[in-house]
Amino acid sequence: MTEILYPKLAVIGCGLIGSSVIRAARAAGVVGQVAVFDASPQARDRIRELGFADAVCDDPSAAVQDADLVIFATPPLAIGEAAAQVAPSLKPGATISDVGSVKGAVAEAFAKVAPAACFAIPGHPIAGSEQSGPDAGFAEMFQGRWCILTPQARTDEAYAKAVERLTDFWMALGSQVELMDEKHHDLVLAVTSHLPHLIAYNIVGTAADLEEVTRGEVIKYSAGGFRDFTRIAASDPIMWRDVFLANKDAVLEMLGRFTEDLQALSRAIRWGEGDKLQELFTRTRDIRRSIITAGQETAEPNFGRKR
Repeated sequence: MTEILYPKLAVIGCGLIGSSVIRAARAAGVVGQVAVFDASPQARDRIRELGFADAVCDDPSAAVQDADLVIFATPPLAIGEAAAQVAPSLKPGATISDVGSVKGAVAEAFAKVAPAACFAIPGHPIAGSEQSGPDAGFAEMFQGRWCILTPQARTDEAYAKAVERLTDFWMALGSQVELMDEKHHDLVLAVTSHLPHLIAYNIVGTAADLEEVTRGEVIKYSAGGFRDFTRIAASDPIMWRDVFLANKDAVLEMLGRFTEDLQALSRAIRWGEGDKLQELFTRTRDIRRSIITAGQETAEPNFGRKR
């Protein structure tokens, strides 16, 4: 019989990831009661219709009452304000975490507002899709995916047990768990996620702005590469706005390196340096193959399942 790790789970923000956490936790049998708050009245109504939460609250403080685990699944820049709002209502011994792809800003926010008797453990399940809203979630979202936790620099035994329990929670949802410093996390994700999204948004925007190419032609003749870019660029614009603002230092550093490499590639094309092009393409193909070997690829690139 599966052990209930958290008798009450509260989720603040119930879109794609938040609703997937609930569905996956329910399927794994590791939570008891589930309470939800979402800032959108329409989303709250839809969550009630879907019926995957025991309580859908109109006030976030009501949702976290007596919760053993509180997960913030709002856009990154909203997490600090949401945590500050519910902090007085958190019970002693509660764990607070999140699912955002920027950890430095969240760690700083949690450190400011989390009660001393609670355990703040920022987290990031590396999973998702271009879909959004409570209907988009699914229980298999985290199967075989990595979840990164960035614990605070605390050495007390109670905090260590809280980290261990949250690790067990994500493993029960199907994830592989890695502990990491929040600054290193933000640098890694700037390379593997944030920069690719920025490039995707820019490429799709450039194609749409070309006077010589009509919108209909862009859609009609989209090749595989462009289709993948448009899929990435369809992600939640508010969330990605917050990601780039919250992780701007790491993103700008990676963008600078990318720009330098792009200029070198441009020179190789201009001067007909085929050997340099082939060398780069061969090296990057090997990286792609290693991603597949590591099990981080599905039939639908970058996202959890085919729809």
